[in-house]
Amino acid sequence: MSALPRVAWIGLGIMGAPMAENLLKAGYSVTGHTLEAHKLDRLAASGGTAAASVREAVRGADVVVTMLPDSPDVEAVAHGEDGILAHAAPGTLLVDMSSVDPRTSVALAAAAAPRRIRVLDAPVSGGEAGAVEGSLSIMVGGGEDDFDEARPLFAALGTTIVRCGPHGAGQTVKAANQLIVAVHLQAAAEAVVFLRKAGVDLDAALDVLGGGLAGSAVLARKRDNFLGHAFPPGFRIDLHHKDMGIVTTAARALGAALPVGGLVAQLIAAARAQGDGHLDHSALLRGVERLSGVAS
Repeated sequence: MSALPRVAWIGLGIMGAPMAENLLKAGYSVTGHTLEAHKLDRLAASGGTAAASVREAVRGADVVVTMLPDSPDVEAVAHGEDGILAHAAPGTLLVDMSSVDPRTSVALAAAAAPRRIRVLDAPVSGGEAGAVEGSLSIMVGGGEDDFDEARPLFAALGTTIVRCGPHGAGQTVKAANQLIVAVHLQAAAEAVVFLRKAGVDLDAALDVLGGGLAGSAVLARKRDNFLGHAFPPGFRIDLHHKDMGIVTTAARALGAALPVGGLVAQLIAAARAQGDGHLDHSALLRGVERLSGVAS
């Protein structure tokens, strides 16, 4: 019998499914719940246990992990008669790995405290590839003792694991991460169109750019998307649009100017309005092509 904590996993999407599977590979017992039956079948085929409801999933769990699209989704599974807070046992550690508004994380921790449920916000960066590889960057907000308890679990999911401060700090750092990624993607997309219009060998150009100061994880991860002009959703424009809303709203409240970030947020919103929301965020290239009169 495993001495590892029993895990309830809520949300088995593009990121959540491979992350839960990595916990199974590391020897954890994982009971999962999501709305799509075929995703529950995938979890069961990997050695996990499918649950028909949040209530069923969290029963007997030591750790509950949520990996959901947005704040309303987290709030829906956390609160209410059938929610996590109503059915998780006192002492349970609730780890929200979704990317949500920092205020959502602070409010969740406050609501959980009277029930003696401990909360960490622990959003991730690294996209689908990082989730599959177990190489995510995990930025955590919450108590230091709770972070130390969760660290072995995080180690099965990522390679860079940092406590950034109290509740909400992980989400604030994730918002900054998404700001940087968006600007990098937009700059890379503009460079690709510029190089193609100039008739330069794009493969060779990206090789040399990737080896210099212009190199980045964004350029390395999205290189094949740019070269192949293919944008299967590792991280959808729809979700990056949501994240840019989080960072711009938080920055306004803090009085922090985001002149470049505000512009890129509008370009992401435009890509979404033009029907690209379901594509990977590297499809910002298509927006630059439209502005440049290049056929996609």
